[in-house]
Amino acid sequence: MKIYAPRGQLIGSVHEHFDFCTPTYSVFDAMEQEVFKITGDTCAIACCGNDVNFMVLSSATGETVGRIQKQWTGMVREVFTDADNFSVTFPMDLDVKMKGVLLGALFLIDFVHFERPNPFC
Repeated sequence: MKIYAPRGQLIGSVHEHFDFCTPTYSVFDAMEQEVFKITGDTCAIACCGNDVNFMVLSSATGETVGRIQKQWTGMVREVFTDADNFSVTFPMDLDVKMKGVLLGALFLIDFVHFERPNPFC
């Protein structure tokens, strides 16, 4: 997925890697240099009161630098509504464009892992 700023300026992209159980993504800047890797919980499913975490790791050091989290909102809300709560954390001094790319990654993760038709309705 490519992320653009106003006036069509490419600011980065997010690429999903195939894996059966562990969601994995690479985050690139506008120059196609990998900046972050994002790895999710094994079999990312929000259930039974658990938040689902996607750790943001520096591609250079492998160090955890942030997190994207789908927050558990309760059984009724999870089963009977499409509403989701997410949080994203990243370093304060991170370039504003890369903050925008991480927000784009959040939307991609939401769409890929949590926006499926509800089998209970």
